[in-house]
Amino acid sequence: MSDASQQAANQMWGGRFSSGVDAIMEAINASIDFDRRLARQDIEGSRAHAAMLAAQGILTDSDAAAVREGLLTILSEIEGGSFTFSKALEDIHMNVEARLKELIGEPAGRLHTARSRNDQVATDFRLWVRDQYDAAISGIEALQGALIAQAEAGADWVMPGFTHLQVAQPVTWGHHMLAYVEMLGRDAGRFRDARARMNECPLGAAALAGTSFPIDRHATADALGFDRPCANSLDAVSDRDFALEFLSAASICAMHLSRLAEELVIWSSAQFRFVTLSDAFSTGSSIMPQKKNPDAAELIRAKIGRIFGANVALMTVMKGLPLAYCKDTQEDKEPVFDAADSLMLSLAAMTGMVADMVANRAVLETAAASGFSTATDLADWLVRELGLPFREAHHITGALVALAEGKGCDLPDLALAEMQSVHAGITEGVFDVLGVANSVASRRSYGGTSPERVREQVTLWKERIG
Repeated sequence: MSDASQQAANQMWGGRFSSGVDAIMEAINASIDFDRRLARQDIEGSRAHAAMLAAQGILTDSDAAAVREGLLTILSEIEGGSFTFSKALEDIHMNVEARLKELIGEPAGRLHTARSRNDQVATDFRLWVRDQYDAAISGIEALQGALIAQAEAGADWVMPGFTHLQVAQPVTWGHHMLAYVEMLGRDAGRFRDARARMNECPLGAAALAGTSFPIDRHATADALGFDRPCANSLDAVSDRDFALEFLSAASICAMHLSRLAEELVIWSSAQFRFVTLSDAFSTGSSIMPQKKNPDAAELIRAKIGRIFGANVALMTVMKGLPLAYCKDTQEDKEPVFDAADSLMLSLAAMTGMVADMVANRAVLETAAASGFSTATDLADWLVRELGLPFREAHHITGALVALAEGKGCDLPDLALAEMQSVHAGITEGVFDVLGVANSVASRRSYGGTSPERVREQVTLWKERIG
């Protein structure tokens, strides 16, 4: 560390230390390489704090004006790329304060009256995470919009529904798309709930015990868009639940994205051919000219691990901390920054893929009719029309499936006489339920796959997300 840097660091820390820090200590202690991302929030919080101090008569109006104007100059320098960040000054807060002193002199030192870096960083980080909640909700709604458009276009297209990745029953393309809309709706709800819970302001809690100055914490909370100040100063400076809840909600959302990514990888394969992904979200092979790889979907599937990892990392940081502030919480930001970046990139990429992908309707319909997918419809018909107990109907249907399998055909291809050889009561009417279009059309129960229900849900979701 240079002599000038040592002197600057000592001035910021005060008179407690007579010598400079060791280079290793500087490296482990400094956070400026990553917490510079909090610059706008730090300056916003400081401007609100200065205005409150002036309103309370703790800071003169002229000093407050100089502070606030100086902070705007610093923000302009940072955003313009001309600001010089110093690792010796540890973090964004001390870097800003040191530059403010260069710009306006002695009034800069008054800004820190009635606050600590503990409540300052807690406030800055809350402001930043709050922005990520809003960004995540917007990103989710954009993806929902793309899925809803797909659902509306294919409300009556039939495709196989799967359990255990085996053909189960026919469903509609629109119904399948709306399943992800529902998942994402819960994700957005979690982000909204957590945002409401975290919207309390730590500023004014000071180091851990509050302050003897006659500050107005409600004024700073209001100026920064918080609903109220945090009610307990110890909790205010040490809490990181707001970041943990963001990571938790992000992890669940990421899991949903990974499930959809997995389906797109499968569906776009030559073996399935359910969808064609656009060139914009695919790549080729360096050696195999026929290849069109769903790399965007695969990368989303992989990036999810970073979000999960961030959640575990911050849980591990927080699990053993006594009250109040501990330096451990400096390790809160990097995982949250990375997770937020990964989530927003994954949402944007998935939105682009879904918006551009083309469902291969004919292939979907052919696949829907395979694998005896209307066997359940046959069993239901036996119950409804012949009055058989479901277990008996299930047994008869299994025998008919075995018969069709032995003949190398599907259920609708069996002759009526062949069906009647298994159960004499079967009539010609059974063929009305064996077609996949008839099957999906009959599933009109609330939440069912029928085109009628799908279109109703499309309308409702359009209204919800605007």
